[in-house]
Amino acid sequence: MLYAVFMSRALPPFPTPQEPVDAPQLLELGSGEDEPCLRADAARNRARLLEAAARLVKEHGAAHLTMEAVAAAASVGKGTVFRRFGDRTGLLMALLDHSERKFQAAFMSGPPPLGPGADPVERLGAFGLALVRRTADELELQLAAEPSPEQRFSVAPRCVLYTHVSLLLREAVPDADCELLAQTLLGYLNPVLIHHLTRQCGMPLERLEAGWLDLVARVTRTAPAV
Repeated sequence: MLYAVFMSRALPPFPTPQEPVDAPQLLELGSGEDEPCLRADAARNRARLLEAAARLVKEHGAAHLTMEAVAAAASVGKGTVFRRFGDRTGLLMALLDHSERKFQAAFMSGPPPLGPGADPVERLGAFGLALVRRTADELELQLAAEPSPEQRFSVAPRCVLYTHVSLLLREAVPDADCELLAQTLLGYLNPVLIHHLTRQCGMPLERLEAGWLDLVARVTRTAPAV
């Protein structure tokens, strides 16, 4: 089950990709019932709670995240956190949803080179660098959200990333098997591999970033970025 370490439900199913569409659509992990329209002040308060939770996960790990700690970090009462998210599982679901939305918005509509407007090879390089850094910043949370093997390649967030990378490759190397290349490139960015390389092998993040740019250059037959 997705989010198997601490989640009680899987994300909504994502259609099996056929031919890539013109552009990936911004994915909402939660349902409409999970996030009703909020007043501006309530939305700001929710964002402040999620930023505080993200900070705590980065500093102490997802296993140590509590409603009380988030309330203290955001300087609000504990009841405010419970009213907003229901329980710890709801908080973690919202935190993952918040992180995913921000990242998707950045590569779909943010400024270049991550967003539209840059050369596809440059965008591909920026995409991997951003995803490596994001994963390193919230590694405990990403590992806790890692799907089971039978779901790993079909869960909704990964399908969005796959579609985006496939489209960039089709622009950069239209004569290549872009579907297979996209899967290969995404394998480099898997949270389990990043955990193994950085935490178990002691590899500096800068080496992973340089390796990503080198891989993109080799796949697209371009000069590596400096």
